[in-house]
Amino acid sequence: MSNFQSLLSFIIITFAALAHAGIGPVTDLTLTNAEVSPDGFARQAVVVNGVTPGPLITGNEGDHFQLNVIDQLTNHTMLKSTSIHWHGFFQHGTNWADGPAFINQCPISTGHSFLYDFQVPDQAGTFWYHSHLSTQYCDGLRGPFVVYDPNDPHASLYDVDNDDTVITLADWYHVAAKLGPSFPLGADATLINGLGRSPGTTTADLAVINVTQGKRYRFRLVSLSCDPNHVFSIDGHDLTVIEADAVNTQPLVVDSIQIFAAQRYSFVLNANQPVDNYWIRANPSFGNVGFEGGINSAILRYDGASPTEPTTNQTTSTKPLNEVDLHTLASTPVPGSPVSGGVDLAINMAFNFNGTNFFINGESFVPPTVPVLLQILSGAQTAQDLLPTGSVYSLPSNASIEISFPATAAAPGAPHPFHLHGHTFAVVRSAGSTAYNYDNPVFRDVVNTGTPANNDNVTIRFQTDNPGPWFLHCHIDFHLEAGFAVVMAEDIPDVKSVNPVPQAWSDLCPTYNALDPSDQ
Repeated sequence: MSNFQSLLSFIIITFAALAHAGIGPVTDLTLTNAEVSPDGFARQAVVVNGVTPGPLITGNEGDHFQLNVIDQLTNHTMLKSTSIHWHGFFQHGTNWADGPAFINQCPISTGHSFLYDFQVPDQAGTFWYHSHLSTQYCDGLRGPFVVYDPNDPHASLYDVDNDDTVITLADWYHVAAKLGPSFPLGADATLINGLGRSPGTTTADLAVINVTQGKRYRFRLVSLSCDPNHVFSIDGHDLTVIEADAVNTQPLVVDSIQIFAAQRYSFVLNANQPVDNYWIRANPSFGNVGFEGGINSAILRYDGASPTEPTTNQTTSTKPLNEVDLHTLASTPVPGSPVSGGVDLAINMAFNFNGTNFFINGESFVPPTVPVLLQILSGAQTAQDLLPTGSVYSLPSNASIEISFPATAAAPGAPHPFHLHGHTFAVVRSAGSTAYNYDNPVFRDVVNTGTPANNDNVTIRFQTDNPGPWFLHCHIDFHLEAGFAVVMAEDIPDVKSVNPVPQAWSDLCPTYNALDPSDQ
Protein backbone atom coordinates (compact mmCIF):
# COMPACT_ATOMS: atom_id res chain seq x y z
CA MET A 1 0.00 0.00 0.00
CA SER A 2 2.84 2.37 0.85
CA ASN A 3 4.21 1.91 -2.69
CA PHE A 4 0.83 2.87 -4.09
CA GLN A 5 0.63 5.94 -1.85
CA SER A 6 4.09 7.09 -2.86
CA LEU A 7 3.14 6.57 -6.50
CA LEU A 8 -0.03 8.56 -5.92
CA SER A 9 1.86 11.42 -4.28
CA PHE A 10 4.35 11.35 -7.15
CA ILE A 11 1.48 11.60 -9.63
CA ILE A 12 -0.10 14.47 -7.70
CA ILE A 13 3.21 16.35 -7.54
CA THR A 14 3.77 15.70 -11.24
CA PHE A 15 0.35 17.11 -12.09
CA ALA A 16 1.01 20.14 -9.91
CA ALA A 17 4.21 20.71 -11.86
CA LEU A 18 2.40 20.22 -15.16
CA ALA A 19 -0.05 22.96 -14.28
CA HIS A 20 2.78 25.42 -14.90
CA ALA A 21 4.60 23.53 -17.64
CA GLY A 22 4.47 25.20 -21.03
CA ILE A 23 2.80 23.32 -23.89
CA GLY A 24 3.25 23.86 -27.62
CA PRO A 25 4.00 24.76 -30.33
CA VAL A 26 1.84 21.78 -31.37
CA THR A 27 -0.85 20.90 -28.85
CA ASP A 28 -4.51 20.28 -28.12
CA LEU A 29 -6.55 22.78 -26.11
CA THR A 30 -9.66 21.07 -24.77
CA LEU A 31 -12.40 23.42 -23.58
CA THR A 32 -14.82 22.23 -20.92
CA ASN A 33 -16.94 23.64 -18.13
CA ALA A 34 -15.92 22.89 -14.57
CA GLU A 35 -16.32 24.11 -11.03
CA VAL A 36 -13.35 26.16 -9.86
CA SER A 37 -12.59 28.09 -6.67
CA PRO A 38 -9.46 30.16 -7.34
CA ASP A 39 -10.29 32.56 -4.49
CA GLY A 40 -12.05 30.11 -2.19
CA PHE A 41 -15.48 30.71 -3.73
CA ALA A 42 -16.82 27.93 -5.98
CA ARG A 43 -18.41 28.69 -9.35
CA GLN A 44 -18.70 27.19 -12.81
CA ALA A 45 -16.15 28.39 -15.36
CA VAL A 46 -14.73 27.81 -18.82
CA VAL A 47 -11.47 25.89 -18.44
CA VAL A 48 -8.68 24.97 -20.86
CA ASN A 49 -7.20 21.50 -20.35
CA GLY A 50 -8.92 21.57 -16.96
CA VAL A 51 -7.58 24.87 -15.64
CA THR A 52 -8.16 28.61 -15.57
CA PRO A 53 -6.15 30.58 -16.45
CA GLY A 54 -5.40 28.21 -19.30
CA PRO A 55 -2.01 26.53 -19.61
CA LEU A 56 1.04 28.50 -20.70
CA ILE A 57 1.68 28.01 -24.42
CA THR A 58 5.32 28.28 -25.44
CA GLY A 59 7.52 28.12 -28.51
CA ASN A 60 10.45 29.81 -30.18
CA GLU A 61 10.67 32.57 -32.76
CA GLY A 62 10.28 30.93 -36.16
CA ASP A 63 8.06 28.13 -34.87
CA HIS A 64 5.00 26.79 -36.66
CA PHE A 65 2.14 26.78 -34.16
CA GLN A 66 -0.63 24.20 -34.55
CA LEU A 67 -3.15 24.74 -31.79
CA ASN A 68 -6.09 22.38 -32.01
CA VAL A 69 -9.08 23.74 -30.11
CA ILE A 70 -11.52 21.02 -29.04
CA ASP A 71 -14.87 22.46 -27.96
CA GLN A 72 -16.60 20.30 -25.34
CA LEU A 73 -18.48 23.18 -23.70
CA THR A 74 -21.92 22.38 -22.27
CA ASN A 75 -22.94 25.52 -20.36
CA HIS A 76 -25.05 27.86 -22.50
CA THR A 77 -24.81 30.68 -19.94
CA MET A 78 -21.08 30.94 -20.70
CA LEU A 79 -21.67 30.01 -24.37
CA LYS A 80 -21.15 26.57 -25.87
CA SER A 81 -19.46 27.98 -28.96
CA THR A 82 -16.07 29.64 -28.90
CA SER A 83 -13.38 31.39 -30.89
CA ILE A 84 -9.81 32.06 -29.72
CA HIS A 85 -7.58 35.04 -30.38
CA TRP A 86 -3.80 34.71 -30.13
CA HIS A 87 -3.16 38.18 -28.81
CA GLY A 88 -0.26 40.11 -30.32
CA PHE A 89 0.54 37.85 -33.27
CA PHE A 90 0.56 39.50 -36.69
CA GLN A 91 -1.01 36.48 -38.48
CA HIS A 92 0.41 37.66 -41.80
CA GLY A 93 -1.14 35.41 -44.43
CA THR A 94 -3.35 33.70 -41.82
CA ASN A 95 -5.93 36.38 -41.07
CA TRP A 96 -8.45 33.51 -40.81
CA ALA A 97 -6.61 32.29 -37.66
CA ASP A 98 -6.73 35.60 -35.78
CA GLY A 99 -9.81 34.54 -33.83
CA PRO A 100 -12.39 37.35 -33.40
CA ALA A 101 -15.82 35.87 -33.95
CA PHE A 102 -17.68 37.37 -36.93
CA ILE A 103 -14.64 39.38 -37.99
CA ASN A 104 -12.23 36.59 -38.96
CA GLN A 105 -14.33 33.43 -38.52
CA CYS A 106 -17.61 31.91 -37.39
CA PRO A 107 -17.42 30.42 -33.89
CA ILE A 108 -16.39 26.82 -33.31
CA SER A 109 -19.46 24.80 -32.40
CA THR A 110 -19.63 22.55 -29.36
CA GLY A 111 -18.73 18.97 -30.21
CA HIS A 112 -16.34 20.18 -32.91
CA SER A 113 -12.67 21.11 -33.12
CA PHE A 114 -10.71 23.62 -35.16
CA LEU A 115 -6.98 23.86 -35.88
CA TYR A 116 -5.37 27.27 -35.59
CA ASP A 117 -2.32 26.84 -37.81
CA PHE A 118 0.04 29.81 -38.08
CA GLN A 119 3.70 30.78 -38.37
CA VAL A 120 5.60 33.16 -36.11
CA PRO A 121 8.57 34.07 -38.33
CA ASP A 122 9.58 37.42 -36.88
CA GLN A 123 8.11 37.86 -33.40
CA ALA A 124 9.21 36.93 -29.90
CA GLY A 125 8.09 38.03 -26.48
CA THR A 126 5.10 37.87 -24.19
CA PHE A 127 1.65 37.27 -25.65
CA TRP A 128 -1.59 35.70 -24.44
CA TYR A 129 -4.70 33.98 -25.73
CA HIS A 130 -8.37 34.40 -24.95
CA SER A 131 -11.86 33.77 -26.21
CA HIS A 132 -12.94 36.42 -28.69
CA LEU A 133 -16.65 35.62 -28.57
CA SER A 134 -18.83 37.96 -26.50
CA THR A 135 -17.64 38.13 -22.85
CA GLN A 136 -16.56 34.49 -22.63
CA TYR A 137 -12.96 35.16 -21.62
CA CYS A 138 -14.16 36.78 -18.37
CA ASP A 139 -15.49 33.34 -17.38
CA GLY A 140 -12.08 31.71 -17.63
CA LEU A 141 -10.98 31.17 -21.24
CA ARG A 142 -7.69 33.12 -21.05
CA GLY A 143 -4.04 32.20 -20.62
CA PRO A 144 -0.43 33.26 -21.23
CA PHE A 145 1.63 32.60 -24.36
CA VAL A 146 5.41 33.11 -24.60
CA VAL A 147 7.62 32.97 -27.69
CA TYR A 148 11.30 32.79 -26.78
CA ASP A 149 14.07 34.42 -28.80
CA PRO A 150 17.16 32.16 -28.82
CA ASN A 151 19.14 35.32 -29.61
CA ASP A 152 17.45 37.60 -27.09
CA PRO A 153 19.37 40.90 -27.08
CA HIS A 154 18.52 41.31 -23.38
CA ALA A 155 19.86 37.86 -22.40
CA SER A 156 22.83 39.26 -20.48
CA LEU A 157 20.48 41.07 -18.07
CA TYR A 158 18.95 37.98 -16.41
CA ASP A 159 19.74 34.45 -15.27
CA VAL A 160 16.28 32.85 -15.23
CA ASP A 161 13.42 33.01 -17.76
CA ASN A 162 11.15 29.98 -17.71
CA ASP A 163 7.62 28.70 -17.12
CA ASP A 164 7.81 29.81 -13.48
CA THR A 165 8.63 33.45 -14.27
CA VAL A 166 5.32 34.18 -16.00
CA ILE A 167 2.95 36.24 -13.82
CA THR A 168 -0.69 36.53 -14.85
CA LEU A 169 -3.18 39.06 -13.49
CA ALA A 170 -6.90 38.41 -13.84
CA ASP A 171 -10.07 40.00 -12.53
CA TRP A 172 -12.39 37.31 -11.15
CA TYR A 173 -16.13 37.52 -10.64
CA HIS A 174 -18.38 35.30 -8.54
CA VAL A 175 -21.15 35.58 -11.11
CA ALA A 176 -20.91 34.56 -14.78
CA ALA A 177 -20.52 37.51 -17.14
CA LYS A 178 -23.93 36.97 -18.79
CA LEU A 179 -25.69 36.83 -15.39
CA GLY A 180 -24.05 39.88 -13.83
CA PRO A 181 -24.45 43.56 -14.65
CA SER A 182 -23.54 44.77 -18.14
CA PHE A 183 -20.86 46.96 -16.55
CA PRO A 184 -19.66 45.43 -13.27
CA LEU A 185 -18.62 47.80 -10.50
CA GLY A 186 -15.47 45.81 -9.83
CA ALA A 187 -14.20 42.27 -9.58
CA ASP A 188 -14.65 40.10 -6.50
CA ALA A 189 -10.98 39.15 -6.54
CA THR A 190 -7.70 39.73 -8.35
CA LEU A 191 -6.05 36.46 -9.28
CA ILE A 192 -2.26 36.40 -9.52
CA ASN A 193 -1.14 33.21 -11.28
CA GLY A 194 -4.66 31.91 -10.83
CA LEU A 195 -4.99 32.40 -7.07
CA GLY A 196 -6.31 35.20 -4.90
CA ARG A 197 -8.71 36.30 -2.19
CA SER A 198 -11.94 38.23 -2.06
CA PRO A 199 -12.88 40.28 1.04
CA GLY A 200 -15.04 37.32 2.09
CA THR A 201 -12.39 34.63 1.51
CA THR A 202 -9.27 35.93 3.24
CA THR A 203 -7.96 32.45 4.11
CA ALA A 204 -7.74 31.29 0.48
CA ASP A 205 -4.32 30.28 -0.83
CA LEU A 206 -2.13 32.89 -2.47
CA ALA A 207 0.31 32.33 -5.30
CA VAL A 208 3.93 31.95 -4.24
CA ILE A 209 6.77 32.91 -6.57
CA ASN A 210 10.11 31.48 -5.47
CA VAL A 211 13.48 33.13 -6.06
CA THR A 212 17.06 32.40 -5.03
CA GLN A 213 19.04 35.22 -3.49
CA GLY A 214 21.64 36.58 -5.90
CA LYS A 215 19.87 35.55 -9.11
CA ARG A 216 18.24 37.82 -11.69
CA TYR A 217 14.81 36.88 -13.01
CA ARG A 218 12.99 37.89 -16.17
CA PHE A 219 9.38 38.06 -15.06
CA ARG A 220 6.75 38.26 -17.77
CA LEU A 221 3.72 40.16 -16.47
CA VAL A 222 0.52 39.51 -18.42
CA SER A 223 -2.78 41.30 -17.89
CA LEU A 224 -5.59 38.84 -18.63
CA SER A 225 -8.03 41.47 -17.34
CA CYS A 226 -11.56 41.91 -18.62
CA ASP A 227 -11.86 45.38 -17.15
CA PRO A 228 -9.72 47.03 -14.44
CA ASN A 229 -6.14 48.09 -14.85
CA HIS A 230 -3.77 47.15 -12.03
CA VAL A 231 -0.85 48.86 -10.35
CA PHE A 232 1.75 46.14 -9.88
CA SER A 233 4.68 46.28 -7.46
CA ILE A 234 6.87 44.04 -5.31
CA ASP A 235 7.80 45.32 -1.88
CA GLY A 236 11.47 46.19 -1.53
CA HIS A 237 12.38 45.58 -5.17
CA ASP A 238 12.88 47.66 -8.30
CA LEU A 239 11.67 46.34 -11.65
CA THR A 240 13.70 46.88 -14.83
CA VAL A 241 11.29 46.92 -17.77
CA ILE A 242 12.77 45.39 -20.95
CA GLU A 243 9.70 44.56 -23.06
CA ALA A 244 6.25 46.00 -23.73
CA ASP A 245 3.67 43.94 -25.66
CA ALA A 246 6.29 41.66 -27.29
CA VAL A 247 8.50 44.60 -28.36
CA ASN A 248 11.93 44.92 -26.74
CA THR A 249 12.52 48.22 -24.97
CA GLN A 250 15.56 50.00 -23.66
CA PRO A 251 15.91 48.96 -19.99
CA LEU A 252 13.93 51.25 -17.69
CA VAL A 253 14.07 51.00 -13.91
CA VAL A 254 10.70 51.53 -12.18
CA ASP A 255 9.16 50.61 -8.83
CA SER A 256 5.57 50.18 -10.01
CA ILE A 257 3.81 49.34 -13.26
CA GLN A 258 0.27 50.37 -14.14
CA ILE A 259 -0.77 47.65 -16.57
CA PHE A 260 -3.99 47.93 -18.58
CA ALA A 261 -6.19 45.11 -19.81
CA ALA A 262 -4.34 42.93 -22.34
CA GLN A 263 -0.95 44.63 -21.95
CA ARG A 264 2.27 42.74 -21.17
CA TYR A 265 5.60 43.76 -19.71
CA SER A 266 8.83 41.89 -19.04
CA PHE A 267 10.87 43.16 -16.15
CA VAL A 268 14.09 41.98 -14.56
CA LEU A 269 14.03 41.51 -10.80
CA ASN A 270 17.35 41.23 -9.01
CA ALA A 271 16.84 39.02 -5.95
CA ASN A 272 19.33 41.05 -3.96
CA GLN A 273 17.34 41.63 -0.77
CA PRO A 274 17.56 39.78 2.56
CA VAL A 275 16.11 36.26 2.53
CA ASP A 276 12.46 36.80 3.45
CA ASN A 277 8.91 36.92 2.13
CA TYR A 278 7.80 40.03 0.23
CA TRP A 279 4.32 41.08 -0.85
CA ILE A 280 3.56 41.15 -4.56
CA ARG A 281 0.76 43.66 -5.12
CA ALA A 282 -1.69 44.20 -7.98
CA ASN A 283 -4.16 46.89 -6.95
CA PRO A 284 -7.15 47.19 -9.30
CA SER A 285 -8.31 50.60 -10.53
CA PHE A 286 -11.73 50.10 -8.91
CA GLY A 287 -13.75 47.54 -6.97
CA ASN A 288 -12.16 45.74 -4.02
CA VAL A 289 -9.03 47.89 -3.75
CA GLY A 290 -6.24 47.79 -1.19
CA PHE A 291 -4.61 44.79 0.46
CA GLU A 292 -6.64 44.13 3.62
CA GLY A 293 -6.59 40.42 4.42
CA GLY A 294 -4.20 39.68 1.58
CA ILE A 295 -6.52 40.63 -1.28
CA ASN A 296 -4.88 41.73 -4.57
CA SER A 297 -1.68 40.00 -3.45
CA ALA A 298 0.79 37.17 -3.94
CA ILE A 299 4.05 36.23 -2.22
CA LEU A 300 7.64 36.56 -3.40
CA ARG A 301 9.53 33.97 -1.35
CA TYR A 302 13.31 33.74 -1.21
CA ASP A 303 14.74 30.24 -0.86
CA GLY A 304 15.33 29.71 2.85
CA ALA A 305 12.52 32.00 4.03
CA SER A 306 9.85 30.58 6.30
CA PRO A 307 6.63 29.48 4.56
CA THR A 308 4.66 32.33 6.09
CA GLU A 309 2.90 35.42 4.84
CA PRO A 310 5.05 38.52 4.35
CA THR A 311 5.09 41.34 6.89
CA THR A 312 6.61 43.84 4.45
CA ASN A 313 5.08 47.28 3.97
CA GLN A 314 4.28 49.04 0.75
CA THR A 315 6.24 52.24 0.22
CA THR A 316 5.11 55.16 -1.91
CA SER A 317 6.09 54.66 -5.53
CA THR A 318 8.72 57.18 -6.57
CA LYS A 319 9.51 55.70 -10.00
CA PRO A 320 6.19 54.64 -11.55
CA LEU A 321 6.30 53.47 -15.15
CA ASN A 322 5.45 56.31 -17.53
CA GLU A 323 4.82 55.22 -21.11
CA VAL A 324 6.67 58.23 -22.57
CA ASP A 325 9.87 56.91 -20.92
CA LEU A 326 9.68 53.65 -22.88
CA HIS A 327 11.70 53.47 -26.10
CA THR A 328 12.21 50.53 -28.43
CA LEU A 329 15.57 48.77 -28.10
CA ALA A 330 16.05 48.57 -31.86
CA SER A 331 15.75 51.86 -33.71
CA THR A 332 12.32 51.70 -35.35
CA PRO A 333 11.21 54.37 -37.83
CA VAL A 334 7.82 55.92 -37.19
CA PRO A 335 5.53 55.70 -40.24
CA GLY A 336 4.86 58.98 -42.04
CA SER A 337 6.63 62.28 -41.59
CA PRO A 338 7.42 63.87 -38.20
CA VAL A 339 4.59 66.39 -38.18
CA SER A 340 1.00 66.23 -36.97
CA GLY A 341 -1.11 64.57 -39.65
CA GLY A 342 2.00 63.72 -41.71
CA VAL A 343 0.55 60.42 -42.90
CA ASP A 344 -1.26 59.00 -45.92
CA LEU A 345 -4.48 58.57 -43.95
CA ALA A 346 -5.43 60.10 -40.60
CA ILE A 347 -8.54 58.90 -38.78
CA ASN A 348 -10.08 60.40 -35.66
CA MET A 349 -12.11 58.12 -33.40
CA ALA A 350 -14.89 60.08 -31.69
CA PHE A 351 -16.25 58.12 -28.71
CA ASN A 352 -19.78 58.23 -27.35
CA PHE A 353 -22.16 56.30 -25.07
CA ASN A 354 -25.95 56.31 -24.78
CA GLY A 355 -26.41 54.52 -21.46
CA THR A 356 -26.26 51.02 -22.92
CA ASN A 357 -23.96 51.13 -25.95
CA PHE A 358 -20.64 52.67 -26.93
CA PHE A 359 -20.17 54.41 -30.28
CA ILE A 360 -17.21 55.28 -32.49
CA ASN A 361 -17.88 58.01 -35.04
CA GLY A 362 -21.60 57.54 -34.53
CA GLU A 363 -21.73 53.76 -34.94
CA SER A 364 -22.00 51.07 -32.28
CA PHE A 365 -20.44 47.81 -33.43
CA VAL A 366 -22.93 44.97 -33.93
CA PRO A 367 -21.28 41.70 -35.07
CA PRO A 368 -22.39 40.80 -38.61
CA THR A 369 -23.85 37.36 -39.26
CA VAL A 370 -21.27 36.78 -42.02
CA PRO A 371 -17.66 37.30 -40.87
CA VAL A 372 -15.99 40.34 -42.44
CA LEU A 373 -13.23 38.16 -43.88
CA LEU A 374 -15.81 35.92 -45.56
CA GLN A 375 -17.59 39.00 -46.96
CA ILE A 376 -14.30 40.10 -48.56
CA LEU A 377 -13.53 36.60 -49.89
CA SER A 378 -17.06 36.53 -51.33
CA GLY A 379 -16.42 39.67 -53.37
CA ALA A 380 -17.17 42.74 -51.23
CA GLN A 381 -14.46 45.24 -52.14
CA THR A 382 -15.31 48.57 -50.49
CA ALA A 383 -16.13 49.71 -46.98
CA GLN A 384 -19.58 50.67 -48.25
CA ASP A 385 -20.19 47.06 -49.25
CA LEU A 386 -18.98 45.63 -45.94
CA LEU A 387 -21.13 45.03 -42.89
CA PRO A 388 -21.67 46.33 -40.27
CA THR A 389 -22.33 49.58 -42.12
CA GLY A 390 -20.25 52.46 -40.82
CA SER A 391 -18.02 50.27 -38.64
CA VAL A 392 -15.58 49.10 -41.35
CA TYR A 393 -12.76 51.37 -42.48
CA SER A 394 -10.93 50.64 -45.73
CA LEU A 395 -7.16 51.18 -45.48
CA PRO A 396 -4.93 51.41 -48.58
CA SER A 397 -1.90 49.14 -48.92
CA ASN A 398 1.64 50.25 -48.04
CA ALA A 399 0.34 53.42 -46.42
CA SER A 400 1.10 55.28 -43.23
CA ILE A 401 -1.95 55.45 -40.96
CA GLU A 402 -2.52 57.71 -37.95
CA ILE A 403 -5.36 57.14 -35.51
CA SER A 404 -6.24 59.52 -32.72
CA PHE A 405 -8.44 58.67 -29.74
CA PRO A 406 -9.48 61.89 -27.97
CA ALA A 407 -10.59 61.10 -24.42
CA THR A 408 -14.07 62.38 -23.66
CA ALA A 409 -16.51 62.44 -20.77
CA ALA A 410 -19.05 61.19 -23.33
CA ALA A 411 -17.47 57.72 -23.05
CA PRO A 412 -17.48 56.76 -19.34
CA GLY A 413 -15.25 54.08 -17.89
CA ALA A 414 -11.99 55.70 -19.02
CA PRO A 415 -9.15 55.03 -19.39
CA HIS A 416 -10.06 52.76 -22.29
CA PRO A 417 -7.23 50.45 -23.46
CA PHE A 418 -7.42 50.11 -27.26
CA HIS A 419 -6.02 47.11 -29.13
CA LEU A 420 -5.28 46.84 -32.84
CA HIS A 421 -5.06 43.32 -34.26
CA GLY A 422 -2.43 42.38 -36.84
CA HIS A 423 0.09 45.08 -35.91
CA THR A 424 2.21 46.84 -33.40
CA PHE A 425 1.92 50.61 -33.60
CA ALA A 426 4.01 53.60 -32.60
CA VAL A 427 2.48 55.52 -29.71
CA VAL A 428 3.36 59.03 -30.88
CA ARG A 429 1.29 60.67 -28.15
CA SER A 430 0.74 58.88 -24.84
CA ALA A 431 -1.86 59.35 -22.13
CA GLY A 432 -0.86 62.05 -19.66
CA SER A 433 1.32 63.81 -22.24
CA THR A 434 0.75 66.56 -24.78
CA ALA A 435 4.05 65.90 -26.57
CA TYR A 436 4.31 64.14 -29.92
CA ASN A 437 7.27 61.79 -30.31
CA TYR A 438 8.07 60.89 -33.93
CA ASP A 439 11.65 59.98 -33.06
CA ASN A 440 11.77 57.03 -30.64
CA PRO A 441 8.34 56.22 -29.23
CA VAL A 442 7.37 52.85 -27.82
CA PHE A 443 5.72 50.40 -30.21
CA ARG A 444 3.03 48.14 -28.71
CA ASP A 445 -0.38 46.62 -29.46
CA VAL A 446 -2.57 47.89 -26.58
CA VAL A 447 -2.56 51.55 -25.59
CA ASN A 448 -4.17 53.36 -22.68
CA THR A 449 -6.23 56.14 -24.30
CA GLY A 450 -6.25 58.26 -21.15
CA THR A 451 -8.82 60.48 -19.50
CA PRO A 452 -10.81 63.61 -20.32
CA ALA A 453 -9.44 65.24 -17.14
CA ASN A 454 -6.01 65.22 -18.79
CA ASN A 455 -7.36 66.38 -22.17
CA ASP A 456 -5.71 63.28 -23.60
CA ASN A 457 -5.57 62.72 -27.35
CA VAL A 458 -3.60 59.48 -27.61
CA THR A 459 -2.30 59.03 -31.15
CA ILE A 460 -0.83 55.96 -32.84
CA ARG A 461 0.76 55.24 -36.20
CA PHE A 462 1.31 52.06 -38.20
CA GLN A 463 2.09 50.94 -41.74
CA THR A 464 -0.35 48.84 -43.76
CA ASP A 465 1.73 45.80 -44.62
CA ASN A 466 -0.70 43.05 -43.60
CA PRO A 467 -3.78 42.54 -45.78
CA GLY A 468 -6.97 41.54 -44.00
CA PRO A 469 -9.75 42.78 -41.74
CA TRP A 470 -8.29 43.62 -38.32
CA PHE A 471 -10.34 44.41 -35.23
CA LEU A 472 -9.65 47.67 -33.38
CA HIS A 473 -11.46 47.80 -30.05
CA CYS A 474 -11.55 48.69 -26.40
CA HIS A 475 -10.10 45.73 -24.49
CA ILE A 476 -12.45 46.18 -21.57
CA ASP A 477 -14.55 43.19 -22.59
CA PHE A 478 -17.79 44.63 -21.24
CA HIS A 479 -17.26 47.73 -23.39
CA LEU A 480 -16.48 45.64 -26.48
CA GLU A 481 -19.69 43.70 -25.88
CA ALA A 482 -21.46 47.09 -25.86
CA GLY A 483 -20.17 47.96 -29.31
CA PHE A 484 -16.88 49.76 -28.61
CA ALA A 485 -15.11 48.60 -31.79
CA VAL A 486 -14.42 49.12 -35.49
CA VAL A 487 -12.77 47.00 -38.19
CA MET A 488 -9.74 48.10 -40.19
CA ALA A 489 -10.10 46.42 -43.59
CA GLU A 490 -6.52 46.59 -44.81
CA ASP A 491 -5.62 46.32 -48.50
CA ILE A 492 -8.94 44.71 -49.46
CA PRO A 493 -7.88 43.78 -53.04
CA ASP A 494 -5.03 41.59 -51.78
CA VAL A 495 -6.82 39.90 -48.89
CA LYS A 496 -7.87 36.82 -50.83
CA SER A 497 -4.52 36.07 -52.47
CA VAL A 498 -2.52 36.66 -49.28
CA ASN A 499 -4.80 34.69 -46.94
CA PRO A 500 -5.74 31.30 -48.44
CA VAL A 501 -8.26 29.65 -46.12
CA PRO A 502 -8.41 25.95 -45.15
CA GLN A 503 -11.55 23.93 -45.82
CA ALA A 504 -12.10 23.52 -42.07
CA TRP A 505 -12.42 27.31 -41.84
CA SER A 506 -15.02 27.37 -44.60
CA ASP A 507 -16.97 24.69 -42.74
CA LEU A 508 -17.25 26.75 -39.54
CA CYS A 509 -20.12 28.99 -40.66
CA PRO A 510 -22.47 26.32 -42.04
CA THR A 511 -21.96 24.26 -38.87
CA TYR A 512 -22.52 27.22 -36.55
CA ASN A 513 -25.48 28.58 -38.51
CA ALA A 514 -27.22 25.21 -38.25
CA LEU A 515 -27.15 25.31 -34.44
CA ASP A 516 -30.24 25.87 -32.36
CA PRO A 517 -29.74 29.15 -30.45
CA SER A 518 -29.63 27.14 -27.20
CA ASP A 519 -26.53 25.38 -28.52
CA GLN A 520 -24.67 28.55 -29.48
